[in-house]
Amino acid sequence: MSDTYRTVGGRATATFEVRGSEFLGHVSPADSVDEAEAFIETVGAEYADATHNVPAYRVPAGEASERTPDSDVMLREYGDDDGEPSGSAGKPALNVLQQREVRNVVCVVTRYYGGTNLGVGGLARAYSRAVKEAVDEAGVIEERPHRRLIVRTDYDDSGTLRGLIESSGVEFDADYDERVRFELRIPVEEIESLVERLNSATSGRVEIDR
Repeated sequence: MSDTYRTVGGRATATFEVRGSEFLGHVSPADSVDEAEAFIETVGAEYADATHNVPAYRVPAGEASERTPDSDVMLREYGDDDGEPSGSAGKPALNVLQQREVRNVVCVVTRYYGGTNLGVGGLARAYSRAVKEAVDEAGVIEERPHRRLIVRTDYDDSGTLRGLIESSGVEFDADYDERVRFELRIPVEEIESLVERLNSATSGRVEIDR
């Protein structure tokens, strides 16, 4: 059984004009509703002067810790018109994500009104095009289910743990405060092995939230 899925390869933006209105399609990978909402908020803040910022996403519902590699992932699907006529923006944007069969993905289409009304059909075509072109720009990849782990340790063990994490090849961010905090994005099937190695390397002193 394959547990891979299709998603976008990274963040991307596509831009074009339709009868004076400028459209910018933004896409990003997102592993949860929180990540999707954070991206929507970031784009909304960056383009706060736009006429509309229309969001849509398809991401796993529920907490990542509740999901297992072989579980059927329930998707939360969302689209909002953000003041455009009903059904002319959010739904067409979401439809593209569904038709391209991508998930763990969020998009926002920014519109700067150009003075000419496009009508419901024209808007639907423009919002669909913005998402299609942004997805094309980002590229579609096959991905494995991931989960985020928070690893906390004292400074004495931090060098050992960082080396172990780096050698495993997983994505991570490190924060050095009173203690050292690593945030890992790791394929689900690799979690148990890495947790075992982290515990072994520190004789169980490491703190792992998952």
